Amino acid sequence: MHVALVLGTRPEATKLAPVILALREQAGVEATVISTGQHRELLPQTLAVFGLRADVDLAVMAARQTLTQITTRVLDGCARVFAELRPDVVLVHGDTTTTLAGALAAFYAGLPVGHVEAGLRTGDRWSPFPEEMNRLLADRLATVHFAPTALAAANLRREGVAAASVFVTGNTGIDAVRMVAGPRRRRPAGSTRLVLVEAHRHENLGEPMARIAQGVVALVRARGDVEVEWSLHPNPAVQQPVRRVAGGEDRISLIDPPAFDVWARRMAEADVLLTDSGGMQEESTAIGLPVLVLRGETERPEVIASGAGRLVGTESARIASETARLLDDPAAYARMAEAGCAVGDGQAARRTVEALLYHMGHAAQAPEAFASAVVD
Repeated sequence: MHVALVLGTRPEATKLAPVILALREQAGVEATVISTGQHRELLPQTLAVFGLRADVDLAVMAARQTLTQITTRVLDGCARVFAELRPDVVLVHGDTTTTLAGALAAFYAGLPVGHVEAGLRTGDRWSPFPEEMNRLLADRLATVHFAPTALAAANLRREGVAAASVFVTGNTGIDAVRMVAGPRRRRPAGSTRLVLVEAHRHENLGEPMARIAQGVVALVRARGDVEVEWSLHPNPAVQQPVRRVAGGEDRISLIDPPAFDVWARRMAEADVLLTDSGGMQEESTAIGLPVLVLRGETERPEVIASGAGRLVGTESARIASETARLLDDPAAYARMAEAGCAVGDGQAARRTVEALLYHMGHAAQAPEAFASAVVD
């Protein structure tokens, strides 16, 4: 069986890396990694953490291109590669522009599509934009769906997806972070508290990003016991408001995005994570790091329902006050830190590959479903 995996961003590389490794352990399976280059610098760096590299690089990125231009370039590039490779099945992941265009190109080529991390929903097609619509459409194009949780699988069934095509695997991002993060390392009492920040969502660009930065600045100015490390996305629409508000501020370090393994180990040492990233919401729960989500809703409701995370939005005063409250309340902190991981157990890649083999007629039995403590 020849499997083509289309990926373009750092999160896709992170979460598909365990699947690629698991596929390559299977006798008789060929796995070809196709990079669109949507994250030109970050993607090769992330694959390298797992000893991987792209077999094909479409290199679609250009300065200041639109979503339409990215989509058409990925669509055209994938069409050419699929015509040459003729894989048996194409795997895409998540909700990026690469995901949608890769799935559509495979559909046009008459190829089966597997969607890893299928079924996530906020219920608002405009938030996150364009990710919510990307994943909705990818799920309609897919022939086999690897839902991370029972909630995600229930979303698919409510939308009319055939139950026989849905497999509950757990989230492969948990596999990835457990490969590299190491054990949780709590800071001793009385030491400086480390707050990590990462924000990049399209709906938070501009004024919301400035408000996030104002909230972080207010937190640091109000407390002498907090230091911040902000992993600053290379997008100028993220860089400019954050540097304008927080640049040069004492105890706020604005850093280039570290390699995935470096950041995962840093999360294992931190006290709180502030993020609008869906993947980091999940990764933090695998580590036992409380996460405050810089959004009004999330397609990872299991993180909130389990108590491991809390939605705080983008208002600066609330960001500062919620972070301070968590740092000052040991009982509330312990409840979040000890909530556990409701989205994976480190076996998602294995289940994904076993489910794919079963769906494609190469295995007699489907894997057992991942059992989450948070159910529909």
